[in-house]
Amino acid sequence: MPESMDASDDGELEPIRLPDAGLETIEASVRKLLDQSAEQARQLDSLSSAPMPPSFPAFGMPGLPGMPPPPPEPRPILELEGQEREDELDTLSDWVDDFLMRVYGTEVTTASPWCTQWQEHLDVVAWLHALWMAYQQHKDPEAGLSGMFVWHRDFLTHGMAAIRAPGGPLSACMTDPDRPAHRLLSGPSPSTRSSAPEVEVQDEDGQ
Repeated sequence: MPESMDASDDGELEPIRLPDAGLETIEASVRKLLDQSAEQARQLDSLSSAPMPPSFPAFGMPGLPGMPPPPPEPRPILELEGQEREDELDTLSDWVDDFLMRVYGTEVTTASPWCTQWQEHLDVVAWLHALWMAYQQHKDPEAGLSGMFVWHRDFLTHGMAAIRAPGGPLSACMTDPDRPAHRLLSGPSPSTRSSAPEVEVQDEDGQ
């Protein structure tokens, strides 16, 4: 049994005995501290040898390993050029012909014209592309359960009314499904800029 020394009245050291239960508790605490110290040392070694995560150059922030690059920001179709614009127009045409007009395309009349060559009407292309982008946004689960209702109320109804209005961009095209027609309406001529007229400044005497 372990013991420690203590001084007696006559100056001689006398042993002080510790109970076995107390000794076992101290030994267990020491072993626990040693195990924790060893585990912390292993974690520090692992962190120091791990490679640095990749960073996003655009933001200068570290990214998670294996993450795909963020998708490109959506742009209006009229801002695209070349093959990028052609690909976007092909995808838009599939959505308009196979979904939008098949589901929401009412009868073609003078009050609701249409054009089978709508891709040649730049204003109509811009309207339909904006409607398509809004559709993609509001059908996403993050838009919530009311997402598609918002799309119908705020985008579909207003967009189709503007595109197929009697005096709208397709008013000179097909107004009867039995008589297909297509005609581009001419827009206003570019504005002309003239130099501002000179203004004569007179003094107090009118000279």
